[in-house]
Amino acid sequence: MIHVMAARGLRAHGFAPTIQTACGARQMMHDLNTRARGLSRNEAAARLAAEGPNELPRARRRNPFRLVLDVLREPMLALLLGAGVVYLALGDAGEALILLAFACLSVTITVVQEARTERVLEALRDLTSPRALVIRDGARQRIAGREVVRGDLLVLSEGDRVPADAQLTEAEALMADESLLTGEAVPVRKRAVDVLVETALRPGGEDQPFVYSGSLIVGGSALAEVTATGAQSEIGKIGASLGMLELETPHLQRQMRKLVLVFAVLGGAVSLAVVLLYGMLRGGWLEASLAGIAVGMSMLPEEFPVVLAVFMAMGAWRISQARVLTRRASAIEALGAASVLCTDKTGTLTENRMTIAALQLPDGATFLATPGAALPPDYAALASAGSAASAPQPFDPMERAFHALAAPPPGESLVRSYALGPELLAMTQIWGNGTARRAFAKGAPEAIADLCALSGQDRDDLHARADALAAAGLRVLGLATAECDGDGDLPDAQSGFDFRFLGLVGLADPLRATVPAAVAECRNAGIRVIMITGDYPATALAIAEAAGIAEGRVVSGDELATMRDEELAVALPETTVFARILPEQKLRIVTALKAAGAIVAMTGDGVNDAPSLKAAHIGVAMGGRGTDVAREAAAIVLLDDDFGSIVHTVRLGRRINDNLRKAMRFIMAVHVPIAGLALMPLLFGLPLIFGPVHVAFLEMVIDPVCSLVFEAEREERDVMRRPPRRASEPLFSPASMLWAAAQGMLAFAVAGAVLWFAPGFGLDAAQVRALTFATLVLAIIALILVNRTGSASPLAAMTRPNRALGAVLPLVAAVLALVLFWPPAQALFGFAPLPVKMLALPPLSGLALLLALEAVKALRR
Repeated sequence: MIHVMAARGLRAHGFAPTIQTACGARQMMHDLNTRARGLSRNEAAARLAAEGPNELPRARRRNPFRLVLDVLREPMLALLLGAGVVYLALGDAGEALILLAFACLSVTITVVQEARTERVLEALRDLTSPRALVIRDGARQRIAGREVVRGDLLVLSEGDRVPADAQLTEAEALMADESLLTGEAVPVRKRAVDVLVETALRPGGEDQPFVYSGSLIVGGSALAEVTATGAQSEIGKIGASLGMLELETPHLQRQMRKLVLVFAVLGGAVSLAVVLLYGMLRGGWLEASLAGIAVGMSMLPEEFPVVLAVFMAMGAWRISQARVLTRRASAIEALGAASVLCTDKTGTLTENRMTIAALQLPDGATFLATPGAALPPDYAALASAGSAASAPQPFDPMERAFHALAAPPPGESLVRSYALGPELLAMTQIWGNGTARRAFAKGAPEAIADLCALSGQDRDDLHARADALAAAGLRVLGLATAECDGDGDLPDAQSGFDFRFLGLVGLADPLRATVPAAVAECRNAGIRVIMITGDYPATALAIAEAAGIAEGRVVSGDELATMRDEELAVALPETTVFARILPEQKLRIVTALKAAGAIVAMTGDGVNDAPSLKAAHIGVAMGGRGTDVAREAAAIVLLDDDFGSIVHTVRLGRRINDNLRKAMRFIMAVHVPIAGLALMPLLFGLPLIFGPVHVAFLEMVIDPVCSLVFEAEREERDVMRRPPRRASEPLFSPASMLWAAAQGMLAFAVAGAVLWFAPGFGLDAAQVRALTFATLVLAIIALILVNRTGSASPLAAMTRPNRALGAVLPLVAAVLALVLFWPPAQALFGFAPLPVKMLALPPLSGLALLLALEAVKALRR
């Protein structure tokens, strides 16, 4: 009969349990006795071996050998290795070792960066690893959370983090905070049943007989039998769904691959032609191979992926200075184009802690509480009553808010507690000092109205005032008090006291102080902010208004469930708040925004946020209170949980994107004179300028160093006052490609003129090579200076600080002087000493090129 009544109680709350009655009442009693002793040590060990540890699957890490293989697939490294082999065949070990050293440097940098990132992620993952108190062999044992197995009997009390999904077998006034799973800041009530329930229940419901992995016990105590661990838990199911989401290849990376492929095909064809022409016209097929490799290296824009990697690594480092961890480099690219920011409410916009926001007396007089403000006497008494109606050492966020505002009546001790239950949503604490006792109750307004026996107009007024506070986004509780006999027996139930209504209290999860300014800056930058939360619409709307999120339509989860994809697409442009949203609905919203062409950033900290974090272009997780699942799914982790860091990160993302395009434009421009000077001698019978060592020197030393100059460039003045760039915007627009080509052609004209006319001044082949090479290096410096900014004047650009540039210019000058004047370096590069009067030609040529390009840039502006 008891079991039938319990089953009816579950059905009343929307559950449909399956009662295991096949073995009869005797078997049921045997099972209950066995469950009370928990598993034996041997049973637990066997299940741990069979089902695996209680943890989420981890992605396999690439070992150093696999990393090296991935790097060796780059075309540039293949050319370097091929040239090194040819030089070894020619017996020139010096040049071969230099080329191989460049290749080893690239491999080392990549492996070290990957290993560093993995170590940081492992450290973050270890931040949350709960311990568990279980009953095994009839005795309580404290074990690591990963060792909990299905069938274990958990002992839960206030402050415990639940290590696995479990069904309650005993519970007393149990309250659980499931916000990491549901996004709902308010704890939910739990109750035990004497039957085994086999049905899929969602976290967040009141009076469920289940607790879920990752949730926090904020009140009461319980025994619970573990029903699911690891990947089978609610957390695990969400984590497993992440593996079904395929990450898109970043837009910039797709363009880069196409660009490199086009240049590789073109460079390969030209290189083959050079080998054939050189071999047939000049003889010496090994030298022809070297000439072909040199031309191929000069035409292959291998710097594009190298510079992209440098920018992403340096960008991740710069962003980390703002307490933001970048897990995927593609997020840095996407940050510059983010057009929609979907933010969770609890723990993201708000602080995920309850505070007293309003105190209301029975006559309707209301006091709005502010941090640090003194309470008037009547309101101070109301706040003290709320503290007295709470646990003396609270874990519940609402009870902690009462204690933070006021203390219980002094000189009294707790005598007895009446727990909140499903039949009466209120709790009562009895305090006494030896001669007198008083009862203090708090709970839902309707429950307090029942305890105070309010009726008629008084009851209607209370409900109206409670509804008004709830419409302001507050969690509303009623308070009451009653006098008790000093030495008489206390009633068996709360309804036995003669309660007097004291007033209402409104609690709020306060907005983070940095949020309004961050939202305003997003709006100025053309970034739309949308709130997606599991909280109630009224609460969500109040927080949205306080945050400064633009007014718009509020769509609930139930309403969204009835919408077709076409209807959602129509509603999206005018919707600013989605409330009472389920995890799969968050993913649907992000998918719909992406389908509409938006670049979507999604913030969150709970397990319920993980699928949408992974699906978004930019997933932003909270590192402090966020879950492992959310951090693993996100591309960016805010280590200090500060919403304002997102705006700073967007600013950095836009700066990085701008500077990356400057660097790419420079690289495209610089390839024109390098390729031209490699082909010109073959076409006109002039001395060969470049061998592979020259090209490797230019592209593997000067270009990466110059990339650091562009990466360190400050942002443009309007970086956060312009709309996001279009998602489909190409890496190189036709205008940008034309401007890069024009720069390269002018640089080639200057260096080519030196190559063409130098032999007429009596210079031999080695001197012509040295003079032309020096002119090219100074032309490259001119291209760097021209591409530093697209909006500032030359004078303004020169006054902008850039430490990297201050280090690069002396370094390039020193290295150039070394190869021009130091005999061993001259021999390695095939140079000869230059006449003194010729030494002025390279700097003058570079200055003329700089002035000409600045004049063209001024005309373009």
